[in-house]
Amino acid sequence: MDKHVEIDADSGFCFGVVTAIRKAEEELTQTGSLYCLGDIVHNSDEVQRLSDKGLKIITHEDLSRLHNVKVLLRAHGEPPSTYKTAESNGIEIIDATCPVVLRLQQRIKASFDVDPSERPQIVIYGKKGHAEVNGLVGQTHGEAIVIENTDELDKVDFNRPIALYSQTTKSLTGFKEVIEEISRRMAPGVRFESYDTICRRVSNRVENLQKFATSHDLVLFVAGKKSSNGKVLYAHCKEVNPNTRLIANAEEIEKDWIDKAASIGICGATSTPRWLMEDVRWKILSL
Repeated sequence: MDKHVEIDADSGFCFGVVTAIRKAEEELTQTGSLYCLGDIVHNSDEVQRLSDKGLKIITHEDLSRLHNVKVLLRAHGEPPSTYKTAESNGIEIIDATCPVVLRLQQRIKASFDVDPSERPQIVIYGKKGHAEVNGLVGQTHGEAIVIENTDELDKVDFNRPIALYSQTTKSLTGFKEVIEEISRRMAPGVRFESYDTICRRVSNRVENLQKFATSHDLVLFVAGKKSSNGKVLYAHCKEVNPNTRLIANAEEIEKDWIDKAASIGICGATSTPRWLMEDVRWKILSL
C-alpha cells in the first residue's frame, strides 16, 4: 500500500531556539569549543549533535568554578545572579535569550523595582523550576509567587494588589482560567492587573497542530523526553487524534503502527529539530 507521509511545515524550532543554535554553531566553527549553561534545547539528539562539534553543557555550579571562558546563555533566559557570576569570573557571555523572554524579564523587573509600599504581589503562571521561570523569579530577588494551576492560588493574598504574568510557552486557555479565578477571589477595590506575555508563535501552534493531526490516520509526535512544551503539544494532538504516538527519534517507531496507517503525519515541539523529523520520515519509508 502506498503511504502518504507528511511533515508538518509549522513544527520544529521556534525562532528563539534557532538563534541560540546559530550563535553556538558560529562560535564552534571559529574556535571548536563553547560552554552552554544547561541543555541548549530540550532535545537530547540535538544536544548530542552539538556536543560532537565541541559544545559543553554545564550547570550553574560549574559556572561558578569557570574563569575566562565563553558561555552561551540559551533562549530560556537567566536570572541577574548568573550575569554577576560571569562578570566576577571574567566569563564572556554569548547571550541568546529569546527577545520575547527578555521583554518579559524587563516588565517583571519594572513591576518589582518600585517602592515596597507600592509593590504588588508578582504572580507567575508557569512551571516551577523551569529555566525560564527561574530567570523570571530572579528579577524579583526570589519573591515572585509561581503557580502552575488555579489550585495553587491559595498562596496568594487577595486583599493585596496582584500583577499576574505568564511563562511565554504556557497555554492561553490555562492563563485565562487563572485570570478568571483571581478576579473572582479579589477583595473589592483591590488592584489586579494581568499581562498576557504568552508567545503567539508558540500558542498558535496548538490550533495548527490539531488541524494537522486530524488530517492523518497516524501522527508521530517527535519530542525530547525533557521538553515540557513537547508534552503539552503532544497532549493537544492526542486529544483530536487518539492514534498519536510520542517518540524521541526514529528508533522508537514500531512497524505495526506504520502497517495499519495509510496516511502518516510527523510533527514536533518547539525544541524538535527538523532533521530529526526528516529521520523519522525516512525510517517510515524504509519499513
